[in-house]
Amino acid sequence: MARAISTRKKIGVTVLAGTLGLMIFFPILWTILTSFKTEAEAIADPPSLFNFHWTLENYTAVQERSDYFRHFWNSVIISVGSTVLGLLIAVPAAWSMAFVPGKRTKDILMWMLSTKMLPPVGVLIPIYLIFRDTGLLDSRTGLVIVLTLMNLPIIVWMLYTYFREIPGEILEAARMDGASLRSEILYVLTPMAVPGIASTLLLNVILAWNEAFWTLNLTAANAAPLTAFIASYSSPEGLFYAKLSAASTMAIAPILILGWFSQKQLVRGLTFGAVK
Repeated sequence: MARAISTRKKIGVTVLAGTLGLMIFFPILWTILTSFKTEAEAIADPPSLFNFHWTLENYTAVQERSDYFRHFWNSVIISVGSTVLGLLIAVPAAWSMAFVPGKRTKDILMWMLSTKMLPPVGVLIPIYLIFRDTGLLDSRTGLVIVLTLMNLPIIVWMLYTYFREIPGEILEAARMDGASLRSEILYVLTPMAVPGIASTLLLNVILAWNEAFWTLNLTAANAAPLTAFIASYSSPEGLFYAKLSAASTMAIAPILILGWFSQKQLVRGLTFGAVK
């Protein structure tokens, strides 16, 4: 009897998880399918999920109208650059808070997290003026800096959580063996926290890749990433849903593929230290 209840519970959880997963993925599936429709079929009422005339004309039109690969490389450079810079700052900061905490460490962590609650539009004008006066407007360097600052609280918090799970005695033993601070962080702490650092890296790349507010307001043409590439298909003439869907599919495809192949590492990192 107990085994039957356990089996039904597992089936119920599996069905629920599958349903939630389908609900989350459905908008992405709809976008991908719409990208293969004509403009008339994209706005048809009632809409058709699979029964339509499949075409690649939207992808051809998008390629002819925009330089996809220029936007793609801008996204890669901005995402990877902000992630690397963020890790270079966050690893020492998280180390000091985890292993050399002070009286105000928790207050500092809470203050850092509270900055994420500030609406970005509240600081848009000063940042825009600073970037304009320093020549960082519409530059990849400027976006790397601002996205690093925007995501740094999350990076520090995640790394702090992972580092707290590492026994401090191991680092003390390394110091007794003569390890310098640099060696302690690079050769002792970092290898032990690889799952946590990897998941933090992947999450930051995803956040930077999907960032739209700052990329749309601080770029025009030279440093425009894929989020600006998508926004360019919203015009005064109206929305071209099929072409917009094609542009969106081309923009999200790289990050979806990255997430798919790194899902085990991401889950492993997010659950790092959860079981002792």
